[in-house]
Amino acid sequence: MNAKAVRMLILACAMWGLSFPAIKALALSQAASLPDAGTWFLSTATMVVRFSVAGVLALVITLIARGGVRMVGREIAQGIGLGVFGGLGMLVQVDGLAHTEASTSAFLTQGTVFFIPLVKMLWHRRLPLPREAVCCLIALAGIAILSGFDWRSFQMGRGEAETLVAALLFTAHILCLEVPAFRGNDALKVSVVMFATIAVMCLPLLWIVGDGWSAAAQSFAQPSSWFFLAILIGPCTLLAFMWMNCWQPHVSATTAGLIYCLEPVFTSVFALFLPGWLSAMSALSYADEKVTTTLLTGGGLILLANVLMQWPGTKTDVGPLNEHGV
Repeated sequence: MNAKAVRMLILACAMWGLSFPAIKALALSQAASLPDAGTWFLSTATMVVRFSVAGVLALVITLIARGGVRMVGREIAQGIGLGVFGGLGMLVQVDGLAHTEASTSAFLTQGTVFFIPLVKMLWHRRLPLPREAVCCLIALAGIAILSGFDWRSFQMGRGEAETLVAALLFTAHILCLEVPAFRGNDALKVSVVMFATIAVMCLPLLWIVGDGWSAAAQSFAQPSSWFFLAILIGPCTLLAFMWMNCWQPHVSATTAGLIYCLEPVFTSVFALFLPGWLSAMSALSYADEKVTTTLLTGGGLILLANVLMQWPGTKTDVGPLNEHGV
């Protein structure tokens, strides 16, 4: 096992865990500056600024580290794929986060534990192994508890539903890193394309779901908004995704899946004290979260499903979607 890769992916999880309360605080700050704007518009504005700046910074780093940015076709293809699936997933997730707790969102994102084996089972046209079936049922139970699913009306909250859609999109993002044809790609160059794809994809939405760039700029009128953006752009985007793109190929899919289980754990820890700190410095009304029975039960079931699914030595991973990378 590559010990450095494990450490770097754990750090990436910590940064993603930090992003949940930071995004929540930023959304509250934007709503105070632009109270008539919808959450979709505010989420889009955040995505455009976040990934535009991250893309420029990644480009500068690549120019310094590589002496140029010449790319091969498979690096561009992988970057676009990661950008489309990851960007759409984060856009939906950010909007959903405006309608649910940060810890709940983080744990529901782990719905990938159900979607990843489901996609692989459909692709390889085989029935699930007993362990896979049990883990999926455990994960679904945890998701139902966290989402507040109403079994009588078969409904759940908007934030929880959007987070599950985001988890499905993140599944495609994760699988894109496993395509054999992309092995050997330069992670720095792939990250530049990924960030640029997300920014370009989200930019037209500013006019589709809102009043364009001027309104987007107004949503960041609060000085605290730029502090929250700095947290998102630096550690939570530039570093975390570059570490993921660089180091995930150095460990097995089983090991990577187990490591990613730590993201909601980090989020829950940060959410216990960080909202109060952010509120104190920005005059926001964002209270620290509390450990609840629902969070412990639902989140614990999802973590249990992840650990059982990814436990070293168990034969649950049927390999890449396509051995030829098509």
